[in-house]
This record gives sequence, C-alpha cells and structure tokens, in this order.
Amino acid sequence: MSDVLLPVAIAVPLVSATFPIALGLKYDDAGWPVAAVATTVLAGLAAAIGVEVARNGPLSHALGTYEPPIGIELVADELSVAVLALVAVVSLATLAFARVAGPRGNSFYSGYLLLVGGLTGLVLTGDLFNMFVFLEIVGISTYALIAADRSGASAYASLKYLVVGTVGASLYLLGVGYAFLATGTLNMLDMQVQIVEQASYADPLIRASYALIVAGLGLKIAVFPIHAWQPDAYQRAPDAVTTIVAALVSTASAYALIRVSYTVFTVDFLAANDAITTVMLIVAGASILAGSALAAMQSDLKRMFAYSSVAQFGMIVAAIALANETALLGGIVHLIGHGLLKFGLFLGVGLLALGYGGRELDDLASAARSAPYTAGAIAVLGLGLVGIPPSVGFLGKWYIGVGAVESSMGAGDPAGIGIAVVIFVSTLFTLSYVARVIERFYFAGVGLSDGHGEEAHGDEHDADDHGGSGSDHGVAADGGRESATGDDDGPLTPVEGAPRSRLVPDRVPSVPLAVLIVAALATIALGFGGYALFEWFDPFLTEVFA
Repeated sequence: MSDVLLPVAIAVPLVSATFPIALGLKYDDAGWPVAAVATTVLAGLAAAIGVEVARNGPLSHALGTYEPPIGIELVADELSVAVLALVAVVSLATLAFARVAGPRGNSFYSGYLLLVGGLTGLVLTGDLFNMFVFLEIVGISTYALIAADRSGASAYASLKYLVVGTVGASLYLLGVGYAFLATGTLNMLDMQVQIVEQASYADPLIRASYALIVAGLGLKIAVFPIHAWQPDAYQRAPDAVTTIVAALVSTASAYALIRVSYTVFTVDFLAANDAITTVMLIVAGASILAGSALAAMQSDLKRMFAYSSVAQFGMIVAAIALANETALLGGIVHLIGHGLLKFGLFLGVGLLALGYGGRELDDLASAARSAPYTAGAIAVLGLGLVGIPPSVGFLGKWYIGVGAVESSMGAGDPAGIGIAVVIFVSTLFTLSYVARVIERFYFAGVGLSDGHGEEAHGDEHDADDHGGSGSDHGVAADGGRESATGDDDGPLTPVEGAPRSRLVPDRVPSVPLAVLIVAALATIALGFGGYALFEWFDPFLTEVFA
C-alpha cells in the first residue's frame, strides 16, 4: 500500500489549492496557514516516499481501473525522489519569506499551491501526456504568480513568459504526438520498449519527436538563445515568487528532459543520433558562455543571478547530451544543487531588499557591516555557484567536466573537450561577478561611518521594495534599477520599519534569515556528501547504462 503515497502527494497541494479561495469567503488571511499545512504534509510524504524507495526500490502506482501501459502510472525512483524532496523543502521554506514579504491574499496562496501540485505531479508521472498536463499546470500558475503584485512591469514579464511557455508546451505536445504515432503508447517505460520493437532509433518520426520535445523543454528551461523571458520574469516577479520559481520551475523542466531522454529514448538512441546530440552540445555551450557573460554585465542582483541560471542549465543540457554515466551524474547533482543555490541566493536578495530597500550592487555597498549574516550567507552561496569546494556547485561541475573529458577520450570526439573548456571559462566569468558582489558587500566604503540610522533613506524606498519587483526607481540601460541612494559608497541603512532582532544586527526577519543560513550550510554539507550522492543515484544510473 505504500504506492498510494504517490497520488496522495500530488493530491494534497492540488486539493488544498481550493481551500484559500473557499475559506476566503469568510476569512481574509486563511491562505498562508493552509499553504503551510499542505506543504508540511507534502514534505512528510516526500520523506516517506524516499524511505520506501531506499528500502525497496522504485515505487509505481496505477491510477483508476486500467493497468499500465493503457492506464496512467505514477512512478518514484531515486531521481524523482531527489527532485521531489527539493520541491517539498523549497516550497515549505519559501512560505517563511512570503509571510513577511508578500504577496498576500488568498488567491496568491491558491496559485502557490497549484504550482506546488503541478511540480509534484511532473516529478512523479510515468506518462508523457500527463507530463504535458502537469507542465501546463506549472506554467499557468507561474504566469499568474509572476504578475501577483499587479504592476505593469510584472504583467509584461508574465505575458512574455506566457507566450514563450505556450510555444514550448506546444512543441513538447507535438513531439509526444509523433512518438505516439510511432509506438502507439504514452507510458514512458512501454514507449521505451516499443521504440525498439516497432520503430527504430533511425525512424524519422522518433527523431522528430525527440527533437521537438527537446526544443519545447529547452524553451521552458531557458537555454540560449531562447532565454529572454527568464531575466525579466525573475526580476519583475515579487521576491517570494522569484525565490520558488528560480529554484523549481526550470529545474522541473530540466528534470523532464533527463527523464524523457534516458527513460523513454535511452542512451542508445542518443548514441545512434550524433547530429541531435551535437546540436544539443552546441546550444548548451553557447548557453553556458552567453549566460555567464551576460550575468557578469549586470548590476541588478536578480538579473545577475537570472542570467547565471541560463549558464547553469546549459551545463545540465550538456551533461544530458554527453550521454555517459559520469556526466549524467554531474548533471543530476548540479540540478539539485543549483535549485538549492538559487533558492538561497534569491531569498538573500529578497531579504536585503525587504530590510534595506536595494537590489543594485551600488545600493548595497558595505552590506556586510549592516547585515553580516545575510551578506555572509549570500557570499557562501555565491562561492558555491562559482564551484568553490566543498560546495555542491563544485561537485556537479566536476562530474560534468570529467564526464566531458571521458566522452572525448572514449569516442575521439573533440566536443567533450570543448564543453570542459567552456565550463572552465564560464567558471571564470562566474567568479568575476560573484567576486564583485563580495567586494561590494565587504570592502566598498570601508572608511565611512556605519550610519545605521533609519531616517537617512527610509522614505526613499517605496512599498514595492517590500514585495518584489514592482519598483518606481529609474531603470538603467541594462534593465536594472539606478542606485536608490545616489551614493555608491554610502553606508547601508535600513528602510523605515525594518525589523529588529536581539540576536543579530541584520534588519531582516529572523525566520527567513534562519532559513537562508540553513540553505547556505546545506550546500556545503551536500558538497561533502559526494560519495553518498553517488550511492543514492547509482541504481538509477545502473539501470540507464545497463
């Protein structure tokens, strides 16, 4: 009966999404408690599913009266459990920030739970069409959440994402249709068998199907040059929305690409279609370089880390296309690690905006003097993004790089070496902008007064700085905001009404700050857990490369 945990895990957030609206007829603030209870239950279910998979191997559950491959199947294995755990932990932790930063309102929390339910279903489904259904649930709820603060800028960013996301979903569905025509099934494991028995790896329908699925998911992952929606969406969304979207939405799409590539089409298909994998490697390499270079050019922290996601997901796409065990392990570890790193980084940026009213580097000069714990956690997470050991960011990049070299040496293909070089160059770019952040936080304006008074700049920051992206400050040429203070090296001062704590000098809410510190420590702990991660994912990798 343990397999019943799978549909329950999907049902809990989806059913709970109706409660804030229903209870809102009587209670104005019912949304947050409902979301907190639902995501806590989801975290418990994810833990129970993980324990069951660790003890007895993959779980599967057939919905309704029809058995697979005709009926719909839910599946949990080592890969899906890891991503499910990330979804559960991030969605629960983000609520601690949303409670103080907003957006508020029962409709927001209904959309939030709908997003969490869609992500959960996407991770656990064993059916290609239902993957499309959950991709659409994730997309529709994300469009609404990005525009949750009702500003013009966030509405425009949401509309841009809506158009791109719809095209991506359509391409994915068209690819699934081609695969169904060639195999007569939508069940992932059954399609894997039918591709071999009824079609072939050289079948034009199968090739077109995979190419369309990759293109559709690539739009949702935001690889270069189809990435333009992501920086605007991340910057303009409310801070709490950016935190969960940056950590989970593209991560779930990248998970879908791994699942489809290796569970449906298999490593043998990738090996037999060099043209497809070569194009994927070229796009991935361009994404890695372009994302890193564009991130290095930003002064707005949200845009900076948004562009860095373009580069990081390029590495994951490269790991998929390299099609060897070491690279795929690196891609999976990087997928989980990047989700955790981006959760922490955007949470830290949101806390600084909430407490001090700035997201531009010039607004946050010497932030470490006024907010040492917040700035320190961002610095640790930034170094993890660079790949400084022993962070999980280093572990993922290392495995991908080694896998790239192994691929080149084994097949005599220079593409692997090219990817390894691109990752190294990208790391230098990442070091440049993370070092710039750390320099501004710790060394800008060292000789100036600390000036922690609330009066100096408190009135200069409008209410939008508390909730997210909507801002009336001037817009710089690169899309970021102009300095709010007008003084690049002036002391960082809290906004009026910023919270106080007896335990830390940081003028940010205590509970989200504790979550941020835990996230930073978790990225280091995962970096030390390299062998444990290999042991956990080994059954999945063994099955894929058997």
